[in-house]
Amino acid sequence: MSLEQQVGQLFISGVDADSPQNSEIAAVRDLHIGGVILTGGTGDGVRATRQVSERVQAAATTGGVPLWVSADQEGGKVQHLKGEGFDAMPTAVEQGKLGPDELRSRAKGWGGELSAAGVNVNLAPVLDTVPAELGSDNKPIGFLKRNYGTTPAAVTSHGTAYQAGMTDAGVTPAVKHFPGLGRVLGNTDDTKDVKDEVTTRDDAYLEPFRAALSAQRQPLVMISSARYTKIDAGSMAAFSSTILTGMLRGDLGFDGVIVSDDLGAAKAVEDVPAGERALRFLSAGGTVALSVDAGKLPAMVDAVLQRARSDEQFRDRVGTDAERVVKAKAAAGLLRCG
Repeated sequence: MSLEQQVGQLFISGVDADSPQNSEIAAVRDLHIGGVILTGGTGDGVRATRQVSERVQAAATTGGVPLWVSADQEGGKVQHLKGEGFDAMPTAVEQGKLGPDELRSRAKGWGGELSAAGVNVNLAPVLDTVPAELGSDNKPIGFLKRNYGTTPAAVTSHGTAYQAGMTDAGVTPAVKHFPGLGRVLGNTDDTKDVKDEVTTRDDAYLEPFRAALSAQRQPLVMISSARYTKIDAGSMAAFSSTILTGMLRGDLGFDGVIVSDDLGAAKAVEDVPAGERALRFLSAGGTVALSVDAGKLPAMVDAVLQRARSDEQFRDRVGTDAERVVKAKAAAGLLRCG
C-alpha cells in the first residue's frame, strides 16, 4: 500500500444509509477510506441497504482490500436498519431476559440479516453496566435501555452471547464503550466533558470487556469519549494512552483493532480541531478513527498524512496499524487472495 492508502485504512466515514451523497462517496474514493458507517437510519429494508453497501464498496481504492461497512444495530431505539428483511429487535434490556443460548441464536439471525444487506461490522454489543440505582439517569445507556443487565455478571453473560451470535453469522462485532459508560450521567454525543468519577483501572465493571476479548475471534473494541478521573483525569478515554495502551493493550492484552466513538459530530470533541482529534487518538494507541460526518475526514486524513511524512516513528505506527486493520479484515473472511 502507498502511505495514502495505509492512512486511509485508519478511518471510518459516515455515509447516509438511505441515499449516500456524492461527497460521501468521493471521500471514500479520494481519501482511500477503509470503512464506512451507515448513518441516519433507514426503513427501506435489506435489499435497498445491500445496494447502498455495494455502491460504497465499489468506491474502495485500496488494491482489493474491501471496506468495513458498519451500522449501529443493537436493538430497540438503537436499530438503525429497518424495513423488509430486518426483524424488529428488542431492546438490550429485553434481550437480557432471554437465556444466553437463545440470545446467541437470535443474534445469529440478526447478523444474517446484516450480512444479506452487505453490512460486515455491527457496532454492538454494548458492554456498559448501568447499576440499578442509576437507571435511566444514565443518559447514554440506561435511558435508552441499551444495557443487558444491572450487574457485570449479567452484562457479561448476555453481551458475550450477542457477540458470539454475530460472529456465528460472519459479522464482526465491535464491543463498546471501553472502559464503560454505565456510571456517567451525560451522553458524549450531546454533552461536553462527561466524567466517570468511579471506575478504576482494575474495576469489576471491566469484566464484560475482559470476557469479550478472550473470545476465540477478537472483536473490534470501541472507546468511550468520557473522562475517567480515577484512571486519567487529564484526558478523555479516546485520547488517553493510559487507557488505550496501558489498560487495553497492556492490562487486557488486546492486540486487535481499537475504534473511536464518533470524533466528527460528537459534542464531547467539538473544542478540538478535527485534524488534532485523529492525531491524539492514534498517538494514544487507537487504530481506527470514526467520524459520522464525512466532511471532517479531509482535515483528519491530511493531519495524519502530514505527521507521517515528517515523523518516521509515527509513520511506522501508521504502517503497523494499517497492517492490523488488514489482518482483522482477513480474519473475518473479507479478503480474497490468490
